[in-house]
Amino acid sequence: MNEKEAILIKNYAKLNGISVSELVRRTVLEKIEDEYDLKAYEKAVKEYKKNPVTYSHEEVRYMLELE
Repeated sequence: MNEKEAILIKNYAKLNGISVSELVRRTVLEKIEDEYDLKAYEKAVKEYKKNPVTYSHEEVRYMLELE
């Protein structure tokens, strides 16, 4: 990381009232969560394309015996 990047990161953390360590922790965890969500979405789309069946809210409530 160059000096300009380090200053930018430090200033951003300070602006948000957190440490650089906390900023990095949050950012990394958010990135991991985003990638996990994307993989789950891709899997769901793939499964839907194999069997394109959908259910209404009412049908799901009935299937789960919530009515």
